[in-house]
Amino acid sequence: MRKAVFFDIDGTIWDEKQQIPDSTREAFRLMKEQGHYLFISSGRTRIFIPDEGLMPLGFDGVLAGCGTYVEFQGEEKFCYQIPLEEMQRTNDFLRQIGAAYVLEGRHLLYLDAERFPKESTFPKGLETLLGEKMVRVTGNENELNVSKFCVNYMKEEERQKELELEIEKNYTIIHRGGDFMEVVPKGYNKATGIQKICKILGVAHKDTYSFGDSTNDLDMLEYTAHSVAMGDGMQQAKDVAEYVTTDLWEDGIYQGCKHYGLI
Repeated sequence: MRKAVFFDIDGTIWDEKQQIPDSTREAFRLMKEQGHYLFISSGRTRIFIPDEGLMPLGFDGVLAGCGTYVEFQGEEKFCYQIPLEEMQRTNDFLRQIGAAYVLEGRHLLYLDAERFPKESTFPKGLETLLGEKMVRVTGNENELNVSKFCVNYMKEEERQKELELEIEKNYTIIHRGGDFMEVVPKGYNKATGIQKICKILGVAHKDTYSFGDSTNDLDMLEYTAHSVAMGDGMQQAKDVAEYVTTDLWEDGIYQGCKHYGLI
């Protein structure tokens, strides 16, 4: 029976330098030989998922933006965008409170570099990766095609509480660790994206598998019939996964696939 297998990118498929173990490549090759469906399942929006580094591995489609976008065999099947007026109100609030943030869309990322600390390399790094596909928020307020966003934590505790209280009215906050939180429209996550894909393909829930390593994978790991957390992933992911594999560079994906007989 053909299975549908969903993989997070960062910390699961590749490391912080975007390097992929040979054993992971081999696992994907063997799964394709078995005829299984392979999907990327990422918090990144589609514009921030590099085709050249990932799609040749054999993926049939992409679930992006924490369930706000679904693609199969190069064809867009679903894309949710935050209504413009709602996004404008959210943007006004983020500006007023003094937050540093990046708005993530299907085709563009929006960021005002001056909102980030001077020592931050994040804005320049994004600009290097995306070029003209990263634009300023300022000047584009009437054309904000956004699916989700990320916000740096506020330095002052009271400001952080104010930020979360307002954001939680319309969005789900994912605390990723580090210096930022991920923000997704309510009703969307990796699990809802998987449901859409399985409906399109006619794949039964019992034939779904997922691999992840962090807090934005929790819905996916809890939803699929079988789930694998990376050995070097966050403890929250290990706590909800059915199986904990070895570390990324200790053949984690290969061993997880072997455990479930996918290869």
